[in-house]
This record gives sequence, structure tokens and C-alpha cells, in this order.
Amino acid sequence: MQGKKKVIDALNKLLAGELAAMDQYFIHSEMYDDWGLTKLYERIAHEFDDEKGHAKAIISRILFLEGTPDLVTRDPIHVGKDVPEMLRNDLNTEYSVAKNLKAVIKLCEDEQDYQTREMLRKQLEDTEEDHAYWLEKQLGLIDKIGLKNYQQSQM
Repeated sequence: MQGKKKVIDALNKLLAGELAAMDQYFIHSEMYDDWGLTKLYERIAHEFDDEKGHAKAIISRILFLEGTPDLVTRDPIHVGKDVPEMLRNDLNTEYSVAKNLKAVIKLCEDEQDYQTREMLRKQLEDTEEDHAYWLEKQLGLIDKIGLKNYQQSQM
């Protein structure tokens, strides 16, 4: 099915963000594992898998619309140096992804591409209600119980 160029270009922009998020989660999960923070490693490795699923869905949709997925272009990643910075960087990435998803959902509405809109709406739900919410809770816990107690709870 021939898709509209505007939608395909916007999906490729989203793909650049998902691939960057995937890379960032991958390196952060490996850092947590190296530091012995097993619970953080498991959760962030799960987020890596979620981002990979989002990227796969976007790639599949671009192909369905007879476009070419751009797997080369990626948004910059922001690797943290400690747990709070890593969590903040991941949260900022999720906020950016959510903002971009909302813009492309609106574009899909304008272009009457309701199937793509529905796929992106599900990704937005994951981004806002699962990923970002969980990261906000972790940063809140660090504020409430202190970094040392938080890190101990993640071993």
C-alpha cells in the first residue's frame, strides 16, 4: 500500500528516536549489571526489549507503506555516569519520544492514516504510562530514601 511521504518521513524520524533509546537502554542496562544492581539491570533490559519492539513495529509499518526504513540515522544518546543521571537521561529520552509520538499521531490524523495512528497510540501508552512513569517513580524514591538506600534496594 502506497503511503504518504510525509507519514513515512515522520515514521523514520520516530525510528531514529527509538533506535537511540534502544542503544541508551542497552548501555545503561549493562552498566547496572556491571555494578551489581540486578533489579535495575533487569528492568532496563526489559525497556531495551520494549524499544526494540517499537522500532520493529515502525520498520514494519514503513515497509507496509512502501517506504525505506532508515536504520542509519539516530538521535544522540546520553549515557549517564551514575544512577540518578542515568535515570534522568532515560526519562528525558522518554519525554522526547512522547513529544515526537504526539506530533506524528496528529500528522496521521491530518493525513487520515488511522492504522499508523493506532500503532503509535499504543506506543505512546507504553512510553507515558509505563516507561516514563516508572522512571519518575525511581527518581522520586531516590529523593525520599536517599541514593544509598535506593541502590541497596536494587541489588
